[in-house]
Amino acid sequence: MIVTRLGPDTPFYRALTPRWAFKPESGDGAAAFGGRFNRVGLEARYLALTPTGALTEYQGDSLLTPPTTMAAYLVTADSVVDFTGGYVAGAWLPIWEQAYCDWKRLANFDHVEPPSWVIGDMVRDAGAAGLLYRSVRDPTQICLVLCPDMRQAFTAPVHDPNNELPRDPLSWR
Repeated sequence: MIVTRLGPDTPFYRALTPRWAFKPESGDGAAAFGGRFNRVGLEARYLALTPTGALTEYQGDSLLTPPTTMAAYLVTADSVVDFTGGYVAGAWLPIWEQAYCDWKRLANFDHVEPPSWVIGDMVRDAGAAGLLYRSVRDPTQICLVLCPDMRQAFTAPVHDPNNELPRDPLSWR
């Protein structure tokens, strides 16, 4: 694995579902449904290096971007796996060639474990805070998945100097 350092305070972005914007540092949504590099039940926080990347990822397969709240995070991590160069035989184990598999189809329709979930496990087992990778939707965009169960390995506070994000679910009433 190629490992790099982020920070101090490298800005990353996340498009939050407005209803859940009161929990900007949570990985609950990814835990509930799974994500590219996390299995169901395991929290993950997916970020992007640019606001455009965050919106692209948030939009998903939809033709239109759903309502969102954009937030910035200041990331510092001593150890992050850097897969932005993609799979190169000999530099990565063969399973990494399947990092961009159709994990949703594999997990939800074929009922098999996506290789990308195994990759996420490998990243955590290596003690890394997360994984840098290219967006499937737009390979010019760099994404980062942080593993909240590795909190001791990173800091990534939401940047909200004026306390404008909602504080609880009642903020939306």
